[in-house]
Amino acid sequence: MTLIIRTQSCKRICHCWLLTVALLCAGGASLGQTGPAPPASSAIAVQTELVVLPVNVTDAKGNAVLGLREESFQVYEDGRLQKIALFQQGDAPITVGLIVDHSRSMGSQLPDVAAAVSAFAQSGNPRDEMFVVDFNDDVSVELLNGKPFTDDPKELAKAVSAVRARGRTALYDAVAEGLLHLQLGHYERKALIIISDGGDNASVQKLSQVLELARKSQVVIYSIGLIGDTGEVDPGVLRRFARATGGVAYFPDTKNTVASISTQIARDLREQYTLGFAPEKANNAHAFRKIEVKVAAAGQGKMHARTRSGYSADEAKSSTSAAAKGAE
Repeated sequence: MTLIIRTQSCKRICHCWLLTVALLCAGGASLGQTGPAPPASSAIAVQTELVVLPVNVTDAKGNAVLGLREESFQVYEDGRLQKIALFQQGDAPITVGLIVDHSRSMGSQLPDVAAAVSAFAQSGNPRDEMFVVDFNDDVSVELLNGKPFTDDPKELAKAVSAVRARGRTALYDAVAEGLLHLQLGHYERKALIIISDGGDNASVQKLSQVLELARKSQVVIYSIGLIGDTGEVDPGVLRRFARATGGVAYFPDTKNTVASISTQIARDLREQYTLGFAPEKANNAHAFRKIEVKVAAAGQGKMHARTRSGYSADEAKSSTSAAAKGAE
């Protein structure tokens, strides 16, 4: 794996970079001078904000393009070229949540879904940490042998089968719960995979609220849209989650392709580049900023870079208060 960083070490991949230097001073007289003793400790905090983008690059035929160098990329924020401060490529482990629909309309699909979840786990990085959120009228994060995460494909498939199909569909609430649980993960790269028919008729959360949470968390969301027994499906919702976060929405023609799609998603995550830039100071702290990544390299032909559509200006903010308190 190649990693190039020209700012401070990345503590949290989606929000901020923070360096705190504590200067300790001894009390008492110095060089014969008298006067009040200096404070026992003081802190100087230096902060650098960073917006980080997961990027997938494909050629004209849709095949992944690997091995590109930093100079092949250009990042634009609201049409203005940005200086790349972070460049990473390689198969780093990731924290992944699988959001699985257990509403009545998904009843006949669940055995195939369990197989797809197992196929995904077997195709990823062996160090990936994963979890399952099951939902119908209710939303539950399934504990995996008492643990919040697992790397065992069998445990994941068992978690999918733990809840029977019944009731309505609280999709938005389930995605919000998945975004929250991701924050407990150890890895900075994070993703959600939604397996559902896309309809929602039971959530407390609104779609706009959950989309905003997804943008701020910088999580990549993939969707696998399945048509249930009742024919209920809302592909537009699944596409919006994917498009807003740099993921992909899939709609398999037959149940037999669900496992192959989950394997393709695992490969897509392993082939990502990671780019980062320090954003300009925002006049409006809550403004949405549009992101575009362009890519070109000699001998590669036309390429396409896929990343999230943008970010809210306040998501890159950093705070020094906690660090200053810790240095006291």
